[in-house]
Amino acid sequence: MTVDYAQTTATVTKIGARIGAQVDNVRLGGDVDAATVAVIRRALLEHKVIFFRGQDHLTEDGQYEFAQLLGTPTTPHPTVTSHGVKSLAIDSEYGRANSWHTDVTFVDRIPKASILRAVTLPTYGGSTTWASTVAAYDSLPEPLKRLAESLRAVHTNLYDYAATDVDRSNPNTDAYRAEFQSDYYETEHPVVRVHPETGERALLVGHFVKRFVGVSTSESQALFRLFQDRVTRLENTTRWNWQPGDVAIWDNRATQHYAVDDYDNQPRKLTRITLAGDIPVAVNGVKSTSLHGNAEHYSIIEEVSPLES
Repeated sequence: MTVDYAQTTATVTKIGARIGAQVDNVRLGGDVDAATVAVIRRALLEHKVIFFRGQDHLTEDGQYEFAQLLGTPTTPHPTVTSHGVKSLAIDSEYGRANSWHTDVTFVDRIPKASILRAVTLPTYGGSTTWASTVAAYDSLPEPLKRLAESLRAVHTNLYDYAATDVDRSNPNTDAYRAEFQSDYYETEHPVVRVHPETGERALLVGHFVKRFVGVSTSESQALFRLFQDRVTRLENTTRWNWQPGDVAIWDNRATQHYAVDDYDNQPRKLTRITLAGDIPVAVNGVKSTSLHGNAEHYSIIEEVSPLES
């Protein structure tokens, strides 16, 4: 299908050298036209995370219907089933995702994208930062690129973001964490994955990493810091200060993100819908391997097709 880009009024404005863009003149929902959807898809692949202001009209149903235009929505979460039917509630009452991670890397079929809609925001703080894992790989010296390409790492949901700075005074946090870990998942992924649509290489690490295959615990920790620190260099990041009506979409195959916990005890709630992705493939063509847990109930495995022009 040929897309006539002249039929859309959408504009894309870059907000960072390596990651991030703002998309304007779009009203999100299930009725977005094909040309605008194509612009959004291209912007997402190029800029890794894109932002929309002024989407106050958008409901959870509208968010879901829009998500269907970009792919196949997953169930809200592999293990957390009590926090939404169509979307997952990202609610500060149940924990804070203040640790760098890529969504749901403990399963084999990592989501390709996430769509996050602001519902309740604090009066200050509560921004989110994204990092380009493609820029992180590209910035490695050649010897470290070769090292990363040769490595595989085991990811597990026992190392979830809720484990970081857990508020033991809030019983909701412990309940959420127990549900998060109610089924055990463990998956071996390549440390460098090839993006199925762009062909770019990206570092696949983040908070769910348990260990690197074939090395000791201390060596795993050293390798993790080596590559994770490259991801979170400020040059590879962009930070978004949320406003009411905002929506963010990120390419989960090419980013990590971190929700900044700097809003004291104020409520903060957003709704997240994830889109089904493929099984990561290493530079040598070897795919990720599920070691424990079956994620078929969570997501299909997307059959990736080239982006239409």
